[in-house]
Amino acid sequence: MPPADTVDPKLLEFLVCPLTKGRLEYDSARQELISRSAKLAYPIRDGIPIMLPEEARQIDAD
Repeated sequence: MPPADTVDPKLLEFLVCPLTKGRLEYDSARQELISRSAKLAYPIRDGIPIMLPEEARQIDAD
């Protein structure tokens, strides 16, 4: 079992953005899952991705 501050890589293979159904990038430094297409960063709390758009923060997509 991974430590509480990480996400199981196998779980990341299945997760997609709930708005766009697009791929997510894992940002281990900020403990977030990034959806570039939705320009949102979903937080990870205690190793659990919070996949609610209202909990996500807006990001600037490059």
